[in-house]
Amino acid sequence: MKNPFHIMLVPTLGCPARCSYCWSSESTSPVMSIDTVRDTVAWLKDFRSDRLTITFHGGEPLLAGKEFYEAALPLLSQGLEHLRPEFAMQSNLWLMTPLFAQLLAHYHIPIGTSIDGPADLNDRQRGKGYFDRTMRGAEIATANGLQVRFICTFTSASVQQKEEIFRFFLEHGFTMKLHPALPSLRDGGAQEWTLEPDAYGDLLVYLLDQSLEHIGRIEIMNISDLVRCVFTRRGTVCTFADCMGNTFAIGPDGSIYPCYRFIGMPAYVMGNVADKPTKEDLAHSPAGMLMARFKEYVDTSCQKCTHIRYCRGGCPYNAIVPTYGKIEGVDPYCTAYKRIFGEISDRFNREMQESAEMSVPRFGYGQQKNPKPSMMMLMHRIILR
Repeated sequence: MKNPFHIMLVPTLGCPARCSYCWSSESTSPVMSIDTVRDTVAWLKDFRSDRLTITFHGGEPLLAGKEFYEAALPLLSQGLEHLRPEFAMQSNLWLMTPLFAQLLAHYHIPIGTSIDGPADLNDRQRGKGYFDRTMRGAEIATANGLQVRFICTFTSASVQQKEEIFRFFLEHGFTMKLHPALPSLRDGGAQEWTLEPDAYGDLLVYLLDQSLEHIGRIEIMNISDLVRCVFTRRGTVCTFADCMGNTFAIGPDGSIYPCYRFIGMPAYVMGNVADKPTKEDLAHSPAGMLMARFKEYVDTSCQKCTHIRYCRGGCPYNAIVPTYGKIEGVDPYCTAYKRIFGEISDRFNREMQESAEMSVPRFGYGQQKNPKPSMMMLMHRIILR
C-alpha cells in the first residue's frame, strides 16, 4: 500500500534535457539550499503523524549534486524518523555516477526514469542522444544497487506507434508505466503534443488487452492501479485519489504548492516551509481553497457517476488547465477514465456471470491446464505482488 502522506521535494527546476513536450523545467532555476531542507524537516516534524514518502522531482533532481544529497538525506531520514520516511526519485539519469548511485542505494531510493520507446522514436520527442544517455545512466544505477523503472510518455504523435512501443517494453523485460502528454498552465507550447482523451481511452483499453495476453511477462503499472481501483472501490494512485491535503510539493525556495506541477507559479503558493504553516494555514490559502472547490464540484457534478468513489473527478490540475485556473469542469480525461473503468468492470461482471453459470469457483482457473487469461487472474497476480 502507498503511504498516505506524500511530499514532492524539488531541489531545482533546471534540467539538461530539452524534451519537446516538457513544461516543468526552467534553465534559470536556483538550487535548493540545505537550510531549506532543514526548514522542511522542522516543518514536517509536527505537521502530521502519517507514514511519509518523499519523492525528489524536478526539473532534474540530480542537478542539485551529490553533496546536496549527502547532507539532505541524513537530515530527512533522521529528523523525520518518527514518520518512517521512504524515498523515491524521478530522474533522467544523465548525471548518475557509481558513487552517486551507491549513496542513493544506501537509502533504498527507487528511480523512475523516462523512456518513450525505441531510440529513434524516443529521441524524436526528447532530443537527439537522450535514449543513449538515459540508458547509460540506468545501467550505472542498476549496477550499483538501484531499482530503475521506466515511465513512457505517449504523445499525439507516438500513440500512433503504440504497438511498437509496447513490444519494446515487453522484449526488454521493463515494467511499464505511462503518462499522457499534458497541456500546462505555464507553457502553451506543449499543447501540440497533448494526447487527446479519446486516444488515451483507446490506449488504455489496448494496454489492458496486452496485460491480459501477456500475464506474467510484463506489468503495466497503470493497468494494475486501475484494476485495483475497481476491485477495492477506492483510488490508489494520485490521479484517482483524494490528494488534497495529503500531497504537497516544495520548490527550490521552500515554497509549498498543492503538487509539483504548480511549482514556479506564484499564484499557487500555499506557504513556505520556513514559516511552518499548519494544515489549516495551507487549506485557507487561495490555492488550498481552489483545491477544496474542486472537491466540492466533484461531489455535486459526479455524484451519479458509477466510478466517483475511486475516480474523484481525476486530476484537479488537469481540470483547471482548460479554464486557466477556474473550477468549471472535471479532468478532461474523464471520458478516457470512464471508458477504461467501465471496460474493467464489465469484464469482471461477465466473468462472474460465466463462472456462476458454469458452477466454477471464482478462482477456479488454477484447476485448468490452459486457463484463458482473465481479469480475475490478473487481479490475483496484482494482489500477490
